[in-house]
Amino acid sequence: MDNHWYALKVYYNRIQPLIADCIASGLEYFAPVEVIKSLLFLHCDKSAMASFVVNHRKQVWVYYNSERTQAAEIPDREMEVFRFVVTAGHDGLEVLGDDRPEYHVGERVVVTDGPFKGAEGYIKRIKRDRRLIVSINGVVAVATAYIHPSLLRKAEG
Repeated sequence: MDNHWYALKVYYNRIQPLIADCIASGLEYFAPVEVIKSLLFLHCDKSAMASFVVNHRKQVWVYYNSERTQAAEIPDREMEVFRFVVTAGHDGLEVLGDDRPEYHVGERVVVTDGPFKGAEGYIKRIKRDRRLIVSINGVVAVATAYIHPSLLRKAEG
């Protein structure tokens, strides 16, 4: 079966035991605990995802697709950019909460240089600064620190 990224909201500050279980089970995971303590991503097939959720049903909530028929599959590229931005370790990163459509104002851009080189997202003014918004659709959005316009170009496609 194909592996996909899935997002889980973690309840009751239980992220560390869930990470330990992922390690013990050999599941690939990403937990941005330095930025968001209640979010866990799993990279696995649907069967492993379902099993993990059943085993931890009182500790996690699954992010579903828009039809609420199955767990939302996060595209690899979206996950790659999100991981890059939240692990870059730069000051000024701000969690905006759930990804909402109002963050998708403006054109999609790519950062051409600097600490976020290669990241893709949308530019939005937040607190008078032009900031890059990187999101996982329907799950979470984060904003970087100020990025100078000379370091941006319009994304293709």
